[in-house]
Amino acid sequence: MRRNLAWLTASFLLAMAAAGPAGAQVLRIGLGAPATSLDPHFHNNGPNNALTMHLFDRLVERDALARPQPALAEAWSQISPTEWEFRLRKGVSWHDGKAFTADDVVFSFERAPHVPNSPGGFGAFLRAIERVEVVDAHTLRLHTRQPHPLLPIDLGSVSIIPRHAAANAGTEDYNSGKAVIGTGPYRLGEYRAGTSVTLLRNDGYWGGAEPWEKVEYRFLPNDGGRTAALLAGDVDLIDQIPFTDLARLKQDPKLTVTEIASLRTMFLAPVYTIGGEHPQITDHAGRPLPQNPFHDLRVRKALSMAIQRDALAERVMQGAAMPTGQWLPEGAFGHNPAVQPTPYDPEAAKALLAEAGYPEGFRVTITTPNDRWPNDARLSQAVAQMWTRIGVRTAVDAMPYAAFVPRRTRQEFPLQMAAWGSSTGEAINYLTSITGTYDRAKLTGAANMWRYSDPKLDAMTARAAATLDDGKREALLREAVAYYAETMPYIQLVQLTNSWAMRRGLRHDPRMDERTVAMGIRPE
Repeated sequence: MRRNLAWLTASFLLAMAAAGPAGAQVLRIGLGAPATSLDPHFHNNGPNNALTMHLFDRLVERDALARPQPALAEAWSQISPTEWEFRLRKGVSWHDGKAFTADDVVFSFERAPHVPNSPGGFGAFLRAIERVEVVDAHTLRLHTRQPHPLLPIDLGSVSIIPRHAAANAGTEDYNSGKAVIGTGPYRLGEYRAGTSVTLLRNDGYWGGAEPWEKVEYRFLPNDGGRTAALLAGDVDLIDQIPFTDLARLKQDPKLTVTEIASLRTMFLAPVYTIGGEHPQITDHAGRPLPQNPFHDLRVRKALSMAIQRDALAERVMQGAAMPTGQWLPEGAFGHNPAVQPTPYDPEAAKALLAEAGYPEGFRVTITTPNDRWPNDARLSQAVAQMWTRIGVRTAVDAMPYAAFVPRRTRQEFPLQMAAWGSSTGEAINYLTSITGTYDRAKLTGAANMWRYSDPKLDAMTARAAATLDDGKREALLREAVAYYAETMPYIQLVQLTNSWAMRRGLRHDPRMDERTVAMGIRPE
């Protein structure tokens, strides 16, 4: 009997040890890119959005496939082409116990487009709203300037914050933790900028308590270090798997890898506010050029012809990307199957450069982060080598993302590695935020750090956004995609594949928007 009891006790202890953090209700996540703020309205970028999703809710959520789902709004309906009614969920409390009401939504919509010093905000998602009507504490009517069928999807990007706690709060109050009061499934435990975040379960969450009592977010931008942390058991899951480790991790019996087509595209963006005389665009003797050559479509097309996108996808990205000439994967709403990547043709590229007035080429620097997107610096280096072969001698200036962002916002670099994930899962998001003319009043171009502007493309976007019929709207968007490919404001490179690796015993729902969220991770 004692032998049986000892055997059962040992088996139980071994099982508990194998369960590890899941048994202790602690989940440890290693992230490839750090969040830069806890202010949910400060910067519309992937790491920030993923983190603040734990703390704050939105009227509408988007699931792993970017489909809209009820959240703080339990239902909505379109009353007329320009009027929507949203019925808010009752019985929802803020983390401090106060009740959530329609007035908090009004306040959030007022604040989100106007956060000081935002490097790329959320105004584009609210641009269509002309007036917010409060019917009662749990009913809102949103009046749009024109028909806007994507309103529910857009609202999936705007976090709701409490007026009573945030009326006088700035971004610094969020980063200190003082203003971080949401309705989300987790409360803030501790925030160490650039290092880690500890999240504590909100047991009173309206959607039901999460399985994890505590979530530890660790920012591990070094690729090798992130993989090593997973293999050593220091973290339970990592995102942005280094491509050099992907095959090995897939074969490890102690691990599971999940993948999904990404909504993120990577591209090279010239800065259109730079006219000339910049030290990073010179002739071969080092003299700054009098004009910015990227303003010439022939130069952009020539450089696009000089890129072997198949090699970028297969060698640099190790098969975890696809060559592209647009910004959405196949099957997404607005993807144009007729638009293909620019064919590789270095001789035609040289001829087009000569036609543009650069028969000998020139010198240029690509500025890139080295810790934000998968293989961002390596991708830049590969493009630099390809351009150098046609006479455009290209250097690469790589730096941490935290240093890159403020200088990018000031348009200091004439040519930048860039990326965008269309979190709404359709084409208007990119057309409004990335190519849309920067206009604070119209709330367009919020993430257009390069200040490209084309009134014709703006008009095409506006027309598509106001078209209620889905088939007609998609046809208009495909026309806009074709026009974009013809005018080439930015040089598209690849469409990514998102991947995660985790210890056995976890179930993960991979997201097309690449966000790593504890709400999508469950014990098996």
